[in-house]
Amino acid sequence: MKEKDKEKVFTNEYLYIEDEGLRNDAKYLVSHLPDYFFKVDASSTGKYHPKYAAGDGGLTRHVKSACKFANELLSNPIIGKPYSGRDKDLIIIALLIHDGLKYGKAEKEQYTRFDHPLLACEYAKENAENLSMTSEELEKMANAVASHMGPWNTSQYSDVVLPVPKAPMEKFVHMCDYLASRRFINLDFDKESNVIDESKM
Repeated sequence: MKEKDKEKVFTNEYLYIEDEGLRNDAKYLVSHLPDYFFKVDASSTGKYHPKYAAGDGGLTRHVKSACKFANELLSNPIIGKPYSGRDKDLIIIALLIHDGLKYGKAEKEQYTRFDHPLLACEYAKENAENLSMTSEELEKMANAVASHMGPWNTSQYSDVVLPVPKAPMEKFVHMCDYLASRRFINLDFDKESNVIDESKM
């Protein structure tokens, strides 16, 4: 899959990012994710995500929904007030890549990698020289990616212990990912897998 084609998958979500440099950072990080990310289900078992996140492109629809929740909440003057404009942009970038290596670094593995938040965190940091964000911003964003699993930070199948969200941005990213995984919350998507927002119609 070509980098430009990967980049285009989240065209609408990039519009949530105000700063042009950070928007370009998001495009760069997305366009270099493994091909499988753009094709697979959000869950290898189908147990932990709503129906719209199943099937071809399910994982990207999960990411789109998490970004949609974030944008809606951050646009609320009460909820969004604690975050600077750049912090809001970093939250969207964190959500765009949080599951980018969910099934491994290159070729798709059979099951979800429990350590995928750490893989995505490392991926962002490894690309530091290709990004415009400061080292402090990269650290904040990457930490939000690393801790996005929230309280589900241990597994009987892994010795890895994931970090738990502590900073406000980390908790916010976890919340949006959590909302996007709730099976009782249903979103509608058009044929291009974009979230249908009837309030904009």
